[in-house]
Amino acid sequence: MSMRFRFLTSTSLALLAAVPALAQQALVPAESSIGFVSRQMGVPVEGHFRKFAAQVAFDPAKPEAAAIHLTVDTGSATLGVKETDAELPKPLWFNVPKFPQATFQSKSVKALGGGRFEVAGQLAIKGTAQAVTVPVQLTQAGGKTTASGQFTLKRLAYKIGEEEWADTSMVADDVQVKFRLVLTGVGKI
Repeated sequence: MSMRFRFLTSTSLALLAAVPALAQQALVPAESSIGFVSRQMGVPVEGHFRKFAAQVAFDPAKPEAAAIHLTVDTGSATLGVKETDAELPKPLWFNVPKFPQATFQSKSVKALGGGRFEVAGQLAIKGTAQAVTVPVQLTQAGGKTTASGQFTLKRLAYKIGEEEWADTSMVADDVQVKFRLVLTGVGKI
């Protein structure tokens, strides 16, 4: 083993040890939810996604170093009505064959105090990515941390509900997204 190789190896290990590792948290799917509320002809209609995943590395003491990545299987969307649910995967709505997942990737996390955070990132749905800022409230109990919040997105910006469904008198452009993500492994807030 050359002296140069030993030096590079020991230097690399020292640098890795000096960089604090972020603990990886685990999502508890059975206790988590991602839902949405749209308005159809002025009437609120609630739905949710049955399948999603989260990769989270978050230290409450250093929120600026957080890394959050969510994936939502668009084919798991349901409004609870068989006929309507059959339309959601089609090209005019989520176009699941071409775009099977929506994603959110954090860019920054800012602490606001009292367990409140502001998470900015890119939300990609149906091939379109938009910058969003999401307010998040963290609460802790029984070794679990719950991240909850809501935000509004413009469905037409993501091409959700095209052609005749682009008429906002039928289906409003604003869609409220609500989430509750239960995680294990998060340090004390």
